[in-house]
Amino acid sequence: MRFTHFAALAAGSTALLILQPVTAGAAAAPRESRSVAGGVTTLPLTDSRRSVGADGAERTLPQRSTVSFSMVGVSWDDPAATLDGTVQVRTRDATTGHWSDWLDLDSADEDRPDEPTGRGSTAPLWVGPSNGLAVRVHASGHPLPAGLRAELVDPGPGPAVTGPATTAPGDTGPAGSASAERALPRVEHPGPRPGIVIRSGWGADESLREPGYVYTGAVKAVFVHHTDTANNYACSDAPAIIRSIYQYHVKTNGWRDIGYNFLVDRCGTIYEGRAGGVIQPVLGAHTLGFNSNTSGVAAIGTYGSDSVPQAQQDGIVKIAAWKLGLTDVDAAGSTTLVSASDGSRYKKGTSVGFNTISGHRDGFATECPGDQLYNLLPDIRSRAAHLQGR
Repeated sequence: MRFTHFAALAAGSTALLILQPVTAGAAAAPRESRSVAGGVTTLPLTDSRRSVGADGAERTLPQRSTVSFSMVGVSWDDPAATLDGTVQVRTRDATTGHWSDWLDLDSADEDRPDEPTGRGSTAPLWVGPSNGLAVRVHASGHPLPAGLRAELVDPGPGPAVTGPATTAPGDTGPAGSASAERALPRVEHPGPRPGIVIRSGWGADESLREPGYVYTGAVKAVFVHHTDTANNYACSDAPAIIRSIYQYHVKTNGWRDIGYNFLVDRCGTIYEGRAGGVIQPVLGAHTLGFNSNTSGVAAIGTYGSDSVPQAQQDGIVKIAAWKLGLTDVDAAGSTTLVSASDGSRYKKGTSVGFNTISGHRDGFATECPGDQLYNLLPDIRSRAAHLQGR
């Protein structure tokens, strides 16, 4: 859940999180070495608690210089723990030197695997090239999780290709084998195949993820998400944003790969997410309890109150129609899925009915994909079914 009004949590306690400063000759030690491929630098946070009265007093962290980064989040040791409160950051623009206003981080990154793994974290926030950071946390009556640290993500350079690399008819699986596509059953309503920027097109460093692939049964539903990152990005920045999310999911959260199966930017460009082949039923980490037999499609941006660009809506329609059409699933239909986690809206083992195009909030107690995008899902279903010829 995104907390917008800091003073609204007056009854509780405030934790002052002190970011160890980066000074000449004494830079904070990164969790792993930085390289030309970018990376994640971790900065430990310490806390000093004091009671907060009804006036909602708050404590803030003085601004600090840091290594360069373009995405930021906060993580903690226990992946099953939650941070009950608000997390806010300010960042310094590396070009202008100007500091941003306080920016909210979603206090729970709810797009995750069915089994807790790695570290817990906030959702990451894209801030563009930055070199300074301030952090403040307001706890709403519960202890903060142990091992809090800031995660500064440098996306690294773009792909070493000219123009976007998109899928072709034979580029269907991890080995690009046309036989995989021919093995699909003939269907009456396949949906037209959209252009998809494959992983090499957005510059995925394949050495980061775990080797091999994990597959499930046939895809029966698509879950629509938003990445809960900024909306004011240039579409040319989308590959860098995806590289940053990829690094955050793998290096910070400890997942095997990026969580989403596909991503769609505000200009409607569709990107391959988790590796394993765009036509294959690749197990993602996007909807707790319902990652099997589904595909996660994430709109890059935050759509609680901002309207969804038409091109982005169109991209979601296209990828959902095609992905479901591969096995003749009606994009305007319904299906039954079995919960794989008590952490979802439904106890593990519960059979649950879903629309074949559903929002993340249908399976988990979250605001994702935001009211503006969620309210468009009936139209997205209708348009996707039309593309399937239904």
